[in-house]
Amino acid sequence: MNFEFTDEQRMIANAARDIAKDFPPEYWREKEENGEFAEEFFRAIADAGFMGIVIPEEYGGSGYGMTELLIAMEELAANGCGAGGVWYFVLTEVFGALPIVRYGTEEQKEKYLPKIARGEMEFCMALTEPDAGTNTLAIRTTAVKDGDEWVINGNKIFISGADRAKGMLLVARTTPPEKAPKRTLGITLFLVDLPSEAVKWNPIPKHAINFSKTCEISINNLRVGEDAILGEKDLGWYLLLDVLNPERMSAAAGAIGGARLAISKAVEYSKQRKVFADPIGSYQGLQFPLAEAYAALECARLMMYKAAWLYDTKFRSEDVRDPKKRVEMAAVFREVGDAANMAKAVAVENSLKAVYWAMQTFGGYGYAKEYDVERWWREVNLLRLAPVTQQMALNYIAEHILGMPRSYRI
Repeated sequence: MNFEFTDEQRMIANAARDIAKDFPPEYWREKEENGEFAEEFFRAIADAGFMGIVIPEEYGGSGYGMTELLIAMEELAANGCGAGGVWYFVLTEVFGALPIVRYGTEEQKEKYLPKIARGEMEFCMALTEPDAGTNTLAIRTTAVKDGDEWVINGNKIFISGADRAKGMLLVARTTPPEKAPKRTLGITLFLVDLPSEAVKWNPIPKHAINFSKTCEISINNLRVGEDAILGEKDLGWYLLLDVLNPERMSAAAGAIGGARLAISKAVEYSKQRKVFADPIGSYQGLQFPLAEAYAALECARLMMYKAAWLYDTKFRSEDVRDPKKRVEMAAVFREVGDAANMAKAVAVENSLKAVYWAMQTFGGYGYAKEYDVERWWREVNLLRLAPVTQQMALNYIAEHILGMPRSYRI
């Protein structure tokens, strides 16, 4: 096993660090407090080619994989950007570019990928519903065939970036559960152009990450053509798994990068702050929890990059389209899912610990906005809940890796 980054990967990491210098915590604090989209940051990462990392060169991208995208995410987050260094990538590259690269038709690739790579098109994914969060198979949004078109109706919630997105990966049922051969069949992914009169959104006030709006969406008689289907009709659940695994990896990158940022600031402060003549960094009460969290985060980091390596090297798009090889590809998705869920679970748990103890290190200053630790605490707490709760990640590990009985009912 080779744990070294390639020269190109090191270049991506260095470029990310350079960009982060221009967008320090103060920048994100202002965007958060004003509820403003980080336009300058988005343009900087687009101009640097980061929005096209996973897009093949023939469509204007760099032709790299999930590994390189995670490198950029982690380094941006760790060097001052916090959650902002990950958020916009997830919405547009993970929800837009990646599935189109892997499952899109040539026409879909030509339509969307060059615009994404240039930073001209932002994406979002409409999956979660008021009565269907983790239980995706219970979604009620329907797509009904009417002549040459599909008519889509339903409600979605917690859809980030819907206010700005020009493209949406929409998840809907094309076959009712009672008519499908099994519950995992009958779901289809659609590529929807926005804005649309048939898609209405309202922002949801939230605790943090207010440099991006998260919305509730109503879809009323949205009409799309057959060419809007991504992949194959009724097989969207299996393609969706291949979107959710990178989302979990991204959560791990955000947790690890954000924790690195908080720990570095805490360590720096602990050397300067003296109480009773000694720097507080010499107190084992602060040393041990930060050291323990850092060690666990390094382990989670290895698992995250293992997941990315599996994702980048074991996937074969031609096998997904071959019914005889779908069982084999399902096993690949499962292997990626194993690593991604373990990375997410451990990274988030120890990121929470790291930021908690960073705040303790700063004492009262940790509660003050000007030191940013309280904002990082708010940001990392989202990852307990999304893209999947810590409990559901542990359920996955217990059932699918340890072989224990399922602990929830469907």
